[in-house]
Amino acid sequence: MALAPFLIMLREGLEAALIVGVIASYLQRAGLRAWLPAIWVGTFLAIALSLLVGALLQFASAEFPQKAQELFEAMIGAAAAAMLTAMAFWMRRAGHAMSSEIRRGVDEALASSHGVARALISMAFLAVAREGLESVFFLLAIFQQGAGPTAALSALAGLAVAMLLGLAIYHGGARIDLRRFFRWTGVFILVVAAGLLAGALRHLHEAGLWNLLQSRIYDLTTVLPTSSPLGALLSGVFNYQDSPTLGEAIVYGVFLATVLFLFLRPHPARSSIAAPA
Repeated sequence: MALAPFLIMLREGLEAALIVGVIASYLQRAGLRAWLPAIWVGTFLAIALSLLVGALLQFASAEFPQKAQELFEAMIGAAAAAMLTAMAFWMRRAGHAMSSEIRRGVDEALASSHGVARALISMAFLAVAREGLESVFFLLAIFQQGAGPTAALSALAGLAVAMLLGLAIYHGGARIDLRRFFRWTGVFILVVAAGLLAGALRHLHEAGLWNLLQSRIYDLTTVLPTSSPLGALLSGVFNYQDSPTLGEAIVYGVFLATVLFLFLRPHPARSSIAAPA
């Protein structure tokens, strides 16, 4: 699944870069450059927390017995699918209003009676930590689907591109249609979420907790296995499985049809969108 980690980290990294960039740019234009270090402190603390949580989860899962590990992977996959879905819907609604919402938050931080530095650190920390912790769950779930080292390299490449885009946007050298970007990457991310949810059901079966609907709806392991170059490509882009069970196909199809219908239908514009809890 080399394309999935690239796009997920590109999207998550760009969200974080945009938030930090808008805060820094707003402070600079307001003549408050002295407060910029607070933003970097909050950002680096959030990155450190995300790396620590990822390392702890990876270490903990390696110590579990086989069935407990399968249950853990099912929980990670389901949680990642839920967060991916929530993030896709929120960014579709809030992308166009992100800048004004962030500036309003900065104004509140500057007026805070609890200390401007602490308020700005908290704002940057919470914004970046949300993206970082979401990324940890997404990448763990994808790596547990059997992705190789190319997935890690793909994720790093997506993060690097996101940082470059964030810098280019901050310095005014690039303009992208954020609403269109978040809309169409959201479609792809919902496809990834459907695959993670189907994979979670597979892990539940391996853990001995789900034994219904286990008949194979087709078997293409000798025709188009996921280990082949084309199968790996289809698996990475569309979460293709060479021998899915009936239960996995139902979960994948029903979930994807429902969320794509809700995601692509027109929504009335809103003046203010709050981030999901």
